[in-house]
Amino acid sequence: MCGFVGFIDKKAKKDKNKIVKSMADAIIHRGPDSEGYYVDEDVALGFRRLSIIDLKSGNQPIYNEDKTKVIVFNGEIYNYQELKKELLEKGHTFTTNTDTEVILHGYEEYHESLFSKLRGMFAFVIYDKETKELVGCRDHFGIKPFYYYQNNDEFMFSSEIKGMLPHPNFIKEVNEKALKMYLIFQYSVFEETFFKNVYKLKPGHYFKYSNGKLKIKQYFDIKFEKVKKPYDVYKSEVKSILSDSIKYHQITSDVEVGSYLSGGVDSSYVVSVAKPDKTFTVGFDEQGFDETKIAKDFSDLMNVKNYSEYISKDDFFNILPQVEYYTDEPHANLSTVPLLFLSELAKKQVKVVLSGEGSDEMFGGYNEYLEPRLVKIYMSLPSIIKKPLASISQRLPHFPGKNTIIKYSKPFCERYIGHAQVMNEKEANEILADNLKDNMTTTDVLKPYYEKVKHENDIIKKMYIDMHFWLPQDILLKADKMSMANSIELRVPFLDKEVWEVARKIPTKYLIRKNKTKEIFRNVADEVMPKEWSTRRKLGFPVPFSKWIREEKYYKKVKEYFNKDYVSKFFNKEVINKLLEDHYSNKCNNGRKIYNIYIFLIWYQVYFGDK
Repeated sequence: MCGFVGFIDKKAKKDKNKIVKSMADAIIHRGPDSEGYYVDEDVALGFRRLSIIDLKSGNQPIYNEDKTKVIVFNGEIYNYQELKKELLEKGHTFTTNTDTEVILHGYEEYHESLFSKLRGMFAFVIYDKETKELVGCRDHFGIKPFYYYQNNDEFMFSSEIKGMLPHPNFIKEVNEKALKMYLIFQYSVFEETFFKNVYKLKPGHYFKYSNGKLKIKQYFDIKFEKVKKPYDVYKSEVKSILSDSIKYHQITSDVEVGSYLSGGVDSSYVVSVAKPDKTFTVGFDEQGFDETKIAKDFSDLMNVKNYSEYISKDDFFNILPQVEYYTDEPHANLSTVPLLFLSELAKKQVKVVLSGEGSDEMFGGYNEYLEPRLVKIYMSLPSIIKKPLASISQRLPHFPGKNTIIKYSKPFCERYIGHAQVMNEKEANEILADNLKDNMTTTDVLKPYYEKVKHENDIIKKMYIDMHFWLPQDILLKADKMSMANSIELRVPFLDKEVWEVARKIPTKYLIRKNKTKEIFRNVADEVMPKEWSTRRKLGFPVPFSKWIREEKYYKKVKEYFNKDYVSKFFNKEVINKLLEDHYSNKCNNGRKIYNIYIFLIWYQVYFGDK
């Protein structure tokens, strides 16, 4: 696992060398083992390496036979040995045993059609010295990050946004338009990031940059193609492909591979099949927020050594600026913080870990995919009945079912945005500074995606939205950034293109069955672990933040940020302080709203405040 940086301009080579070195130093955590550079009159490429495969000769950049093409690459290609065999038969010559060189020769041979052949997680850039063309590509699901900056004639790119900040021509400005939707979703949802003119290359996309022009194309999209087969046939296929994927993710390494382990079925299944020597768990020493004992019990059952530790309240609050530094953009998923501690724990023992991300998206694992019978009956009512009921309910004090009546009175594309709707558009506008209020809705953001699956059932619509928003922009972002912050390579065997080829065809009635989520996967898991674990509800790194900020010490920490001088540029100070006071006095639970605001203010302080 590694990181790269680069840019195109006409500066002198000696100036380019100095700049690209400072850019690479900014992401040294992604690759502390070695560094490498390619610089000419047009382009500069920088690389930081965390050595996993071909430890002796795998340093980058890597060149083709005649040195006309050069590559920098972040990720792992799990089928690189098979691809290398093909390329050798076609006459290509290799000087290393790396997957990086396979990508380079593969691009020479297959051009853009190579991208769909790659099985793994990847972000890479290939530069052709003869044509002066730059090609960049990101993996199918967005496991690895890829950012680029485009402003007038400036073009630069990096594995992390912070890798571009040292460039003297990078103009650092806050993209205020991203704030409202962040408050609703808890993460940055647009292609343009919180830094103006910095964009994410979307999953399944590649670009070509030549003669000052950028062209972006899609090589992969998430398409469901349900095929009728008996349940047991699909169960056998899921079992086989998951075993195959876990094997590939484990053996494609020249260093030891451990595994993260929570109390949920996903990571437990990975451990059951992979049987690594070491597992890693963190938690909070509070009832309902601790999975360390469960993880220890399961590790003992599997004869695996478990390492665990508790995170204190002070640990949590003190590390938040560091967390926001590593995420690049404000990211308010509470579980991001324990992930940073988890990677720090794992770093003491291994360089590579397996993890369970992606299972819920592949196999329908979220509770939001379940719609109880009464909800379905209510949804079937005509709008002329539902709308007045919702309107009346909004004006009434809270009662059981109020939120359901309001939520399910709306059209589908308005009521489902994913798993972390922290507030609605009206609430976001109320807390924003006057100049930042607007009429944008979540429907404006999601409708283009819903249009592509408008004829599918509700479960498929939800899975499609999650795989384009929640998965790459929340789950995978925090997994990559928090592991790489401690120079740990995290691998996600559920998010494999061959697993997807099976999963996308499974009828939804096999995924959501008998009021249970990811039924078919749980039945597969039953065969390798006790039912107590295969049916266990996932906690997902719960954090007692809402409880803590009712204590004076931590309430004051938040209040200090809510009253800094720069707050008024973004928020109505009076409104956000009332949110905090009402929560502190136990009038209502505003914990998640407070955390979203708090995290943005910390992020702003880190990147735009005094050093």
